[in-house]
Amino acid sequence: MSGTHPEWSWGDRAVTAGKLMAGWVALLWLLEVIDVATGHALDALGIVPRVPSELADVLPAAFVHFGFAHVAANTVPLLVLGFLAALGGIRRFLAVCALIVVADGLGVWLLSPAHTNTAGASGLIFGLFGFLLVSGFVERRPLGVLAGVLVAAVWGGSILAGLAPTQSGVSWQGHLIGLAAGVAAAFVLRRRPAPRELPL
Repeated sequence: MSGTHPEWSWGDRAVTAGKLMAGWVALLWLLEVIDVATGHALDALGIVPRVPSELADVLPAAFVHFGFAHVAANTVPLLVLGFLAALGGIRRFLAVCALIVVADGLGVWLLSPAHTNTAGASGLIFGLFGFLLVSGFVERRPLGVLAGVLVAAVWGGSILAGLAPTQSGVSWQGHLIGLAAGVAAAFVLRRRPAPRELPL
């Protein structure tokens, strides 16, 4: 599936993006139900910094949370930001998410304080924010620029607050790395204009 497919209407894209994000968030809630039912066994899938075996948790850490309040806090921003990003094409959206999750997980593994355990979708949320913030400008798309402005107006304050090192119990490192990865993804995975056809 690709958002650049000529037969796809905006309605088709919106329905597909909505189903994808609803399923994504439902998975996060299901995993937390399983986590609670198993005595929080899934919490071990978080990232403990600079322990070599913890590199295997770079991907799953973005899907597990520390309690229902943690999932609830991430649900609305992930739904909305993910939906907006997925409107540009499902394949590219999944590539953007993969880049953000891997970069954020590795950054947390390298830079977070020792003896901490980091998990949750907030690194991805900060990454999607960064991606939406700049991708319209990078690709010179008026609708993308408008989306970035609206996203900044709605979530800019909370994003800045999430980057403050003074917050206890919050991985500001993961937020900052996720944001940087999202901005990088806007450049690395930008859509390039189709070549112009010039008759001879």
